[in-house]
Amino acid sequence: MEFCPKCGAMMLPNDGILKCKTCGYSNELEKNDMYEVSKEINAEDNVKILGKDIDVGPITNETCPECGNDKATYKLLQTRSADEAPTRIFTCTKCKHTWRAYD
Repeated sequence: MEFCPKCGAMMLPNDGILKCKTCGYSNELEKNDMYEVSKEINAEDNVKILGKDIDVGPITNETCPECGNDKATYKLLQTRSADEAPTRIFTCTKCKHTWRAYD
């Protein structure tokens, strides 16, 4: 595998020439050099959460319908048409129960 001396990107072989797709630098291959692109690697769309669940967002005084705790984080989402008020989504800071409220 060769890397471009100008920009550091990987250089790919094409008709006996190594060419950088990023900056255009090229270098001829010697007769003894053999390059082949043999496998395409696909990225996985997995998200791994490591550690504790952290409450992010503002905290307000809202009573949880499940445990009675009086603190909850909230976020606003536009779940209906644009001319209507946004939906408030609450999450209890104690039991993590989630509920919504409409104006």
